[in-house]
Amino acid sequence: MINQKTIIKYLFIPSLFLLTAGIVSGLISGIWSPLSIGLLISGLVILFLWVILSKNFGQGFWKRRSTQAGTDAFIATISVLVLLGLINFLSIRFPHRIDFTENQLYSLSPQTEKVLQNLQKPVKVWIFERDSQSNLIEQEVLDNYKRKSPQFSYEIIDPDRQPGLVQDFKKISSGDLSRIYLQYGDKKQSLKLVDETEALSEIKLTNAIESIKSNRVSNIYFLQGHGEHPLQTGESSLSQAVNDLAARGYQINPLNLAEKSAIPNNTDLIILAGAKRKLFPQEVAALQKYSEQGGSLLLLIDPETDLGLEPLLKTWGVQLDKRVILDGSGSGNMLNLGPATPLITRYGEHPITQEFGNNISIYPFSRAIATVKTPNVEAVSLLVTSDQMWAESELDSTEISFDPTKDLAGPFDLGVALTRNLNSKTSKLVVIGNSTFATDGWFEQQLNGDVFLNSVEWLSNREQPVLSIRAKEPENRRINLTPFQANLIFALSIIILPLLSLILAGVTWWRRR
Repeated sequence: MINQKTIIKYLFIPSLFLLTAGIVSGLISGIWSPLSIGLLISGLVILFLWVILSKNFGQGFWKRRSTQAGTDAFIATISVLVLLGLINFLSIRFPHRIDFTENQLYSLSPQTEKVLQNLQKPVKVWIFERDSQSNLIEQEVLDNYKRKSPQFSYEIIDPDRQPGLVQDFKKISSGDLSRIYLQYGDKKQSLKLVDETEALSEIKLTNAIESIKSNRVSNIYFLQGHGEHPLQTGESSLSQAVNDLAARGYQINPLNLAEKSAIPNNTDLIILAGAKRKLFPQEVAALQKYSEQGGSLLLLIDPETDLGLEPLLKTWGVQLDKRVILDGSGSGNMLNLGPATPLITRYGEHPITQEFGNNISIYPFSRAIATVKTPNVEAVSLLVTSDQMWAESELDSTEISFDPTKDLAGPFDLGVALTRNLNSKTSKLVVIGNSTFATDGWFEQQLNGDVFLNSVEWLSNREQPVLSIRAKEPENRRINLTPFQANLIFALSIIILPLLSLILAGVTWWRRR
């Protein structure tokens, strides 16, 4: 039977639990509720009783070595718990995040931070969702924005509980309630996604903010009627590029100059992407006149095509090489690409490519672009090939190799950006010797989409352009082994090293006999 002295001896144990529970619950929650205070008071009362009763029933108790050791352990435990509780309390009250991932996967891009810093009015995102916990990744993105700017906020609304608010927002979307809306000051607009299940991304949100800040819609016209890539979903279409432009607030329009010779007055940019047949002389003349009046052009021209653009290009000092670029470095092997698909890792000093570093963009079946010095025209290289690439003149040959008498040795330009000042007007031109890189499937590869979107941003003369925000991906740390290397590792690890160990063990046993 447990006597009274034994109970008093271990009475400090429940006091320790009660004190710890009270301190931890209060510090972590940040609210000293009646429960937390009650636990603390109960622990202190029991601890006080233990001290008094131990003194009366245990003569010399405090002088014992076990008591002193137990007291030291008790104080150390309480100190650690208080320290942990204090750290949690400070982290909740003053939150600060540090992203240690190599590519800053969980941080906002510099472009987004710049947009948030330049907000002149409050921005609020309204999300109509019945289940507020249905998309935690989306909320994490919004929390990142909120941490960067006091001008940014968001609210998740259950449409069943606030029908009046739903009716107000339905008026913005012509009677249909979208899932996400953006408000900048008193201005509201819906944020268009591909479908209602698509999560809100940094790219779409940042460009939506920049779009709602602007009082003007940029109009882009895609030239049609010469075998260009289609704008809608289909084989070799530009639907991904078109959707991204629409998400950035651009108005996309087709333009057939054979049917309508005049270029609309609201045109900010004309894009010619992948034409296969010659333009009529009057079409070229219309483009040339538009350019001389300060218009911007983006020309994506594939090899082995003659579009009759020489009168226009000559005024800019641009020359198209008819030969096809080949890559003799074998760098495309890691992506299962042949030599006719050069990988570009060198870029010029230009706003379009300033954030690219030495990352990769891919241009299947492309041609070289040359420039000659022309009055009032400034040309800057965008895409520069390596010295292991060349422009091949005879693709039909059984053995393809560099011929210095017929082929063009690298490095040379695959894309150029030009600015011309004429009659107090400034016009811009980007010429890239490939159009496939912007088509569906290729557009999403590496920097391909960035090249296209950044070119559009620069050419469209937006007052505060938001260049393409590259999707962040974990660094690829995989090692690509050749068959010889893989077989060598297998032989060393499975055959040679174990066999060598057995031989050494046998020699050691024989010598010890």
